[in-house]
Parts: sequence; C-alpha cells; structure tokens
Amino acid sequence: DMGQNMVGWIRFKVTAPAGTEIVLRHAEVLDKDGNLYTGNLRKAKQTIRYICKGEGEEQYQPHFTYQGFRYVQIEGLPGDVELDDFVGCVIHSDLELTGRFECSNELVNQLQHNILWGQKGNFVDIPTDCPQRDERLGWTGDAQIFIRTAAFNMNVAPFFTKWLRDLKADQWPSGGVPSVIPNIFPEDSEVPSSSSAWADAAVICPWTIYLCYGDKRLLEEQYDSMKAWVEYMRSQGDNEYLYNTGSHYGDWLGLDAKENSYKGATDEDFIATAFYAYSTRLLAQAARVLGKHDDAEEYQTLYQNIVEHFRREFVTPNGRLSVPTQTAHVLALWFDLVDETHRKRVAQTLAKYIKENDYHLSTGFVGTPYLCHALSQNGYNDLAYKLLLQTDYPSWLYQVTKGATTMWEHWDSIKVDGSFWSDDMNSFNHYAYGAVGDWMYRVVAGIDTDEESPGYKHILIRPKPNPVLKYVKASLQTMYGEVASHWKIVDGQYMEIFVRIPANTIATVVLPHASLSDLRENDKPLEQVKGIHYFDQVSEGVRIELGSGAYRFNYSLPNEVANLVGIEQE
Repeated sequence: DMGQNMVGWIRFKVTAPAGTEIVLRHAEVLDKDGNLYTGNLRKAKQTIRYICKGEGEEQYQPHFTYQGFRYVQIEGLPGDVELDDFVGCVIHSDLELTGRFECSNELVNQLQHNILWGQKGNFVDIPTDCPQRDERLGWTGDAQIFIRTAAFNMNVAPFFTKWLRDLKADQWPSGGVPSVIPNIFPEDSEVPSSSSAWADAAVICPWTIYLCYGDKRLLEEQYDSMKAWVEYMRSQGDNEYLYNTGSHYGDWLGLDAKENSYKGATDEDFIATAFYAYSTRLLAQAARVLGKHDDAEEYQTLYQNIVEHFRREFVTPNGRLSVPTQTAHVLALWFDLVDETHRKRVAQTLAKYIKENDYHLSTGFVGTPYLCHALSQNGYNDLAYKLLLQTDYPSWLYQVTKGATTMWEHWDSIKVDGSFWSDDMNSFNHYAYGAVGDWMYRVVAGIDTDEESPGYKHILIRPKPNPVLKYVKASLQTMYGEVASHWKIVDGQYMEIFVRIPANTIATVVLPHASLSDLRENDKPLEQVKGIHYFDQVSEGVRIELGSGAYRFNYSLPNEVANLVGIEQE
C-alpha cells in the first residue's frame, strides 16, 4: 500500500538466483476481501515482470510506461518482502504549484488533496481522463471542465498552450473538434466528434488561460480555431441560432440517466445550444481583446440571437424551463440564458430539485462544474455549502469517507455496500468532478480576477463565508506575486479577514456582513488608512479598493449572523 493513488512506477531492488521471475501487479483499490481490484483496467495489464540475473543485488524500474495505482502485489520474491526495497516513483508534468486551500473541515481538506493529486496523475504531457486503464486519452470535455481549477492549483499556462496547439492541429477542416486530443479516432468512428461541452474546449480553454494569466498570445494563436468551432455550430441544421443536430455526450454520467445509459436526463439540444451561446459570447469577448472589432460586433449579435432563440425554444413566457433537471437549471443560470425577470424563479426551481433529492446533486460532467457557482450567485450560498459538505452518496465527500486519495469517475465508484460500479468504466483517478475546486477558491475563499484586467492585475476578493466552516485559508501565486485570502469566525461573534495584495496590482475586497460604522483603524476613519483608496456599503457588506500590501480586518458580525454561527457550533 503506497498510501496514495499515484501515477508512475515502482523502483525496486532484489537479490535472487538467476532466472527468478519477480511479478508486480498494480491496482487502485482493494475489493471487499482485500484482493486487488483489476476489473476496471479493461485490456491494460499494469503488470511488470523482471527476470533476475543472479549477480548479487539488482535494481530495476520500468521505462516508457507508467501505471496508475495505490496497491502493488508482489509475486516470486524469495524470502520476506522488505518494504524499503520498493519505492513508488511519482511522475507528472513539471508544473509549479501555485494554489493552496485549507479550511476547518478535514474532509474538505482531503478533497482538496484529492483534486490536486488527480491533476498530478492526469497531467502527464496531455490532460488525460485517467491513468490506469487502456485509455489515458486527452478528452476535451474533461479538460475544459477542470481547467479553471487546474489554473488555481498549478501554473498550467505552458501545459495548455502545448495541448491547444495539438487541438488546433487535429481540428477538422469543417471546424469540428475531435473528442480526444491528440486524436486517435477516425472521423467516421462511433466516438462522437464535435460533441457540445467537449468540443467547446476549443474556446473555453484559451479564454480561461487568458483570464488567469493575462497573456493575449494564446488567444491570438487559437483565435482561428475558436472561430472555426463557433462557425461549425452555426452551420449545423436549418437554424443558425440553435445547435440541435449531431451526436453528443450530454450530461455524461448524470445520476438522472435512464437505466443502462451513461447520459443524464438533460436534453442534448438544450445542452448543445447553451454551450453554443457560451462559446459565442467568449469568442466575441476574445475578438474585443484582440482588437477585431468587426468580429466582436458580429459575434455579439450572434450571441444575442442564440439567447433569444434558446428562450423561445426552452423557456416558457412565465420563466419555466422545458427541461426539468438540475443541470438544465444550472446552465441556464450560469450562462445567463434566462431573462433577469425569470432568474429568481429558475434559481428557486433548482433549489427545489436539490431539496427534493434530499439535498443531494444529480448532475453529471456538464452540470457539476457550475452547480455551486449557480447556487451561490443566485442567493443559495448556504445550499451550495450543504452540497459540498454532504458525506453520504452522492457527494464529493462520500468518496473521501470511502478512503479516496484522488477523484473518482463515478459518484459511486465504490457503492455503499462495498461493491463496485460496472468494470467497463470505473476509474478511481478521474479529475472531472474535482472542478468544484474552482468554486472553493473563487467563492469560499473569494479569490478571483477581473475580466477587464485579467491575470490578477485587478484582483477581486469576495469571500462568501458560511458558519459551517470556522476558517478558510487560500492563496494563489500569480504573475505579480502571492494573493492571499483568509477568513475566520471568532467566538461566533467576530469576523477576521486577512488579505495579501502583491505589488503592481490593485484589489477590490468585499468584507461580508461588515458595516462601515464598524471599520476604523484605531481612531482613524477608513479614508485616512494607508492603502485604502475607496470604500462604500453594498448589499453583501463593505466594498474597499486597496493597493498592494497586507491587510487584516476585524469586525463584529450582525446579530442574525452571530446567532447562526452559535447554532452551527452547537
């Protein structure tokens, strides 16, 4: 037991007679009887065979291969196994660690650990979906789902620059995008190409890298590819404003799927048109950034027309969505596809679906990344926290309670009774659902960047605390230096917030539940405090414009918040 589901190999030493065969078999988990579970490997062997020379101590490690494993079964070794003779060698692309997240809940801390190790194990030259079975492919959907979380954990700018060049090289002349990059499937294969939410990696990934690092060069490089994908969607079917043709993965592995189906219940045309709108909006924004004013105007108009047709097709005049699933409501909210007059109703319905599901999610690959964001953005931050902190199935922490050290492919890769999901697709190192890390950094800790001044040149720190957590500490190493956001609830009555703003940047900080009357530096009013350029009272609390430096704020919580803290602590 290596203690960690890892990617790499075993380096070992042995002294044995010539011809002795040492066999190492690798697996991610054990079954209920304590045996290696290898059914999920499909055709992959994950087996190393070594024939001893018999010339004293010999050392060996494999090359031009790797395994995904936590457990190693050793056969053929004469005598007792000396654990120190077997060393696990971890490999991943050499990416600088940039983000840290810690809180008062140890299960959430383990979740963050699992997200990071899932990223390590699958960022081996390309963003693979899993490292153990006979696949290990650069699935576009997984990459775009996770990229924002990835950019918090590590400096992934060079990694995705390389991979997006591969995507552009493999993109079809029609503008369609293969499901895996590099592409190993012919265009007429049964694997869907140009699936919504997968092929949209062509637009979402370069835009995200621009947001996180503020570098226009990748946008410039990928712009033609981004435009080609949007034009591909535009050319499908007989209505240029709806993407309702082709083969799609849908809300992959959604828990509301029909029996014997991997696709969740959310209508594929709904998902496809939602992502069509989203990618078109991002393309218009990219055109503005690059000074392509005619394109910016054209694609902004196209985006508005797509949204209008989406509403005609999927939203009733009173604001009810025609697709009654959690994922549909998440996409409609997060992609701004419903009129503002209907937003409240759609958010209420999403909350209702979650409550009716005993406060659990039913989303798959498409809805999960945006689920907590959609709730927090629309007045249900407490519900988002509740989802994060659930420990029974289905939830992020359920797998933690089952001993996971990386993210699982399925919400129930190991079922409550200890049995396994179907062998044909049951990875225990599959980072997609780790996309919740983005919400943990951006909402729980509150660290974000301004789209108008990206790469954390203008930093936004807007934490949304909840008393179920007593403290949160997060930091991010940006191109300008370290950004930090720490908050702590003290004695159920006081809030402490610490922020660090690097040189050559400015920050907008929102102090939640704060009142201007409470904020002073000793006897000095805020306008006399060094580094504070502007402040005002907003609905969430006090908004302050800061220059670089380190700042600590202490203030009393209002009675209703303090009482809630007390109740939660009991």
